[in-house]
Amino acid sequence: MSAPLARTDARIPGALEKRLRARRDDGGKILIAYVTGGMGDDWLDAVRAVADAGADAIEIGIPFSDPVMDGPTVQEASVRALRRGTTPASIFAALAAAEVGVPLAVMTYYNLVFRAGHRRFARALVDAGVVGAIVPDLPLEEAGGWSEEADAVGVETVFLVAPSTPDERARRICARSRGFVYGIGLMGVTGERAELASTAREVAGRLRPMTDTPVCIGIGVSNPAQAAEVCTEADGVIVGSALVRKLLDGGGPDAAADFVADLRAGIDAV
Repeated sequence: MSAPLARTDARIPGALEKRLRARRDDGGKILIAYVTGGMGDDWLDAVRAVADAGADAIEIGIPFSDPVMDGPTVQEASVRALRRGTTPASIFAALAAAEVGVPLAVMTYYNLVFRAGHRRFARALVDAGVVGAIVPDLPLEEAGGWSEEADAVGVETVFLVAPSTPDERARRICARSRGFVYGIGLMGVTGERAELASTAREVAGRLRPMTDTPVCIGIGVSNPAQAAEVCTEADGVIVGSALVRKLLDGGGPDAAADFVADLRAGIDAV
């Protein structure tokens, strides 16, 4: 396994990156969980439960009607949330009043960011206590306006690297990503998989020598064994659809917490 490069810039990591670096530098593996905001009455209780169960950070999905990166599970959660009248503003208001205890990042699509305006959206995140943003349909080359406003208020923008991304572009993405580098584990949409794609470990092994920013792999990581396998190469994992499925099936915050605790135990054994 290749060692990550030494830091070459003088930027100061934000709250998200500090938390993830601390876990990694202490010899541990990073666990990031995803919960769709507004998907049920107890969604915020689920966020708190997941944090208490061992997640290092949590992605809050802001529902969108055309989630191009998401498969059936997260789409179902988003539809439920939208039917309940969930809006970005309602999610921000709920998060602003919550005490979760770990860094929060939102995951959403650029249409919502653009419609609100870069500055307004970035400041709304800060007011809600959110420290990171993942906007998967906003490519690096077109992200300047958003990144400038996000940087100005301390919101860390996480960029994604696909298995098909050439090395030269991957290095530029790693250099610009804040919080962590999101390595996409397979070519496809989010969703639960019976087996881990071979590209998940390959992407991690390719990215870690390019950057000292934590590299976490998501999409297609569905159970503790797969999470542990990914973490033999990656700094950590992101688990979304498998966790959201627990909530969609009525398990509630307790089932979500039990699942995250199992994930935590799995990657801690690596």
